[in-house]
Amino acid sequence: MSISPNVVKHRAAVIRSRRETLNGHRSVNLWFTGLSGSGKSTLAHAVEERLHLMGCRTYVFDGDNVRHGLCGDLGFGLEERSENMRRIAEMVKLFLDGGVISLTAFISPLHADRQRVQEIIGAEDLIEVYCNCPLEICEERDVKGLYKKARRGEIKNYTGISSPYEAPSNPDIEIDTGHKTLRECVKRIVDELKERDIIF
Repeated sequence: MSISPNVVKHRAAVIRSRRETLNGHRSVNLWFTGLSGSGKSTLAHAVEERLHLMGCRTYVFDGDNVRHGLCGDLGFGLEERSENMRRIAEMVKLFLDGGVISLTAFISPLHADRQRVQEIIGAEDLIEVYCNCPLEICEERDVKGLYKKARRGEIKNYTGISSPYEAPSNPDIEIDTGHKTLRECVKRIVDELKERDIIF
């Protein structure tokens, strides 16, 4: 990605470490990936609620919500999905600098795009959470009816049906969201944050 000409990055006096000290926790990104219906958004918001009750500063970037504004001009082809991920990763960097724990819930189906996200954010600041849920369970949860439309050919480039999903080979956290309870899934993630000394 090229940098705009004649632009010099400003170095602020209030830096990330000072914001983290004020917040009482480190900033990090939890990147939730998985098929539609795997529970990414539900889990991300449940984790945020838990962290909020613990006094943490948090923000959830939800796939549908982001496409109402920041990425509202993008479609769902592979190139546009890749650009969607790039924009989100750049936003996450700003939230990291702000001392915030960000939670991003996106299908992010391709290895290459997730690798690019990690390069932008930084491996030390990203925890990849793979919501591993069988396709048949995701389809059972299809409250929007999108899988049915994709099966009928009414939606093109639908992940898991007409577009590929490449499961993470080595995620930081893998959760069986098809069979584990929401409470169990939330605990697994919060415990990981404690183990990494992100929250205390």
